[in-house]
Amino acid sequence: MGFFKMMKEDIDVVFDQDPAARSRFEVILTYSGLHAIWSHRIAHACFKRRLFFIARVISQVSRFFTGIEIHPGAKIGRRFFIDHGMGVVIGETCEIGDNVTIYQGVTLGGTGKEKGKRHPTVKDNALIASGAKVLGSITIGENSKVGAGSVVLRDVPDNSTVVGIPGKVVVQNGEKVRNDLDHHKLPDPVSDRIEFMEEEIKRLKEELEQIKKGVGNDANTTI
Repeated sequence: MGFFKMMKEDIDVVFDQDPAARSRFEVILTYSGLHAIWSHRIAHACFKRRLFFIARVISQVSRFFTGIEIHPGAKIGRRFFIDHGMGVVIGETCEIGDNVTIYQGVTLGGTGKEKGKRHPTVKDNALIASGAKVLGSITIGENSKVGAGSVVLRDVPDNSTVVGIPGKVVVQNGEKVRNDLDHHKLPDPVSDRIEFMEEEIKRLKEELEQIKKGVGNDANTTI
């Protein structure tokens, strides 16, 4: 597919995904996500030709102007949309399919200093919401969604919704796996743990009171 035809397709995706887009002129001049994608396509072409230094310079200049860091080695498919985009980080060995949408603050990163494939694979039609962290050589399945603020460390099946820290599947193939949540209403594992501990302390106190009563009754009987 020609570069300019792909640029037109990238612009069309903005109108499909963002109701705030008013004109092509506005989109071309003001959408940082679009600028970052176009810069990456050039940087990636240089990267494939082993012009690594030039590729890195292009990616870093793009990062400076857009606030979006995409390693030139990342493989990105067609109709990729970054909404707002500030703080987005996409690692070197990421592979992103077609029709993928991500929001600001998303990290597609590694988990350490491992070699080889160390960043996520995001399949077609996936959506990753604001602030989500997808870490390691894992796969986000087709048509799947990652909730805002989630930290995903394991593979996500196709047609699934994942929320929480660590991320857990709450919907798969249209059926609830656990209580369904909107992507902006995430579970609070710290609060849940505290609540569990409070219930446990309450139960232990009740058992202790029963033991005390039993000891008291035994003492009265002996007297």
